[in-house]
Amino acid sequence: MAKAKTTFVCQNCGAVTSRWQGKCEACGEWNTIVEESDIGGGIAGGPVSRSRRKGRPSALLPLQGEAEEAPRIRTGIAELDRVTGGGIVRGSALLVGGDPGIGKSTLLMQAAAALARAGNRVIYVSGEEAVAQVRLRAQRLKASDASVELLAETNIEDILATLGQDKRPDLVIIDSIQTVWTDVVESAPGTVTQVRAGSQALIRYAKSTGAAMILVGHVTKEGQIAGPRVVEHMVDAVLYFEGEGAHHYRILRTVKNRFGPTDEIGVFEMGDAGLREVPNPSELFLGERNGKAPGAAVFAGMEGTRPVLVEIQALVAPSPLGTPRRSVIGWDQPRLAMVLAVLEAHCGVRLGQHDVYLNVAGGYRIKEPAADLAVAAALVSSLSGRPLPADCVYFGEISLSGSVRPVSHGGQRIKEAEKLGFRQSVQPLVGPDAPRSRDGETIEIEQLPDLVARVAAGALEAEA
Repeated sequence: MAKAKTTFVCQNCGAVTSRWQGKCEACGEWNTIVEESDIGGGIAGGPVSRSRRKGRPSALLPLQGEAEEAPRIRTGIAELDRVTGGGIVRGSALLVGGDPGIGKSTLLMQAAAALARAGNRVIYVSGEEAVAQVRLRAQRLKASDASVELLAETNIEDILATLGQDKRPDLVIIDSIQTVWTDVVESAPGTVTQVRAGSQALIRYAKSTGAAMILVGHVTKEGQIAGPRVVEHMVDAVLYFEGEGAHHYRILRTVKNRFGPTDEIGVFEMGDAGLREVPNPSELFLGERNGKAPGAAVFAGMEGTRPVLVEIQALVAPSPLGTPRRSVIGWDQPRLAMVLAVLEAHCGVRLGQHDVYLNVAGGYRIKEPAADLAVAAALVSSLSGRPLPADCVYFGEISLSGSVRPVSHGGQRIKEAEKLGFRQSVQPLVGPDAPRSRDGETIEIEQLPDLVARVAAGALEAEA
């Protein structure tokens, strides 16, 4: 029998070393290296010694041919179906991550109940809670009447044996992947080797039987799903459930999707009875807006195919410090530094002796550069003390030369703004074919100094 070889594996990034050390050279984390055995075929373990069989040739197929659309299971929750690309594909594996207490188990319990009411067989495997605790959550969510089958188990071999007893399930939920363990690997549950081996076994079951598999993953303090990144490569879709503890809304965001788009979001509102879908997120993010305060601009953004209107708040105040503060919540801080530099270099707006605070209202996070124009308008409004018109939206990208560059989906942005009662739109100059407001006014800005002059002089408000 081959002698077991001992290796040391980093529990943060999965790097393997031959000896223990305090700091991982791959990711730079301290005290994350754990001793593990390779006899079970872990991350560094080679194949077990056995007789090698001869390979079997497979048929080669041409690239051309009929492409069948992947069969999907619609959950009945419109926001979840939007994010997954129209429903969960049969035989696929999804990884759902999020902070503790954000609502991952609540969302999946509601989805499981909706699928079970539609006639699908759903099995909910809980590795963190007992069956009685899961039943209490189902009662609170008014989902106890659904025929969801529960299993409180953490051993992979026992879970797969249970799944193979009766008719193949349509959906299996594993909550969570960090709690399950397999006999093949000699390490504690939650380690890199156990998470990788357990995920492999569950994904292999999903692919071979056609049952959809949802794996719940914990996240680290940096917001990444715990465990080796290879798990994200193995699954078909990776979804992140985001939200701020002080806000009652939640966002389900797609990071990877082999069967659909990766730029869609689903918006939910957390309440006493669980998660409620928000079909119009713009009303949620603008619900408590004060249109008369300086330093507030409404940005018409896009999340996939969905336009979203959010308020960008800026506060510019004289700094008592030698190095002024630059604080950003909900936007990219290097992007703010670029906008400040362009304002000072090309527009004469002196912000070097001022503290700058920027916040996206509602805890929403903006990732597209089209928010540059709204941020610049909010900064100039706060510095001059002149409020922006309450019925105006802004979108456009600012270049280093001070010009305002056009962005995509301008027509959808304006249409969403008109639906919520906004009569003006400030956008880049793109020519006669530019999308325009049907009932309101479209103000085209070619250079950033033009916008600064309008805001400082109150011209935008005068035209309202």
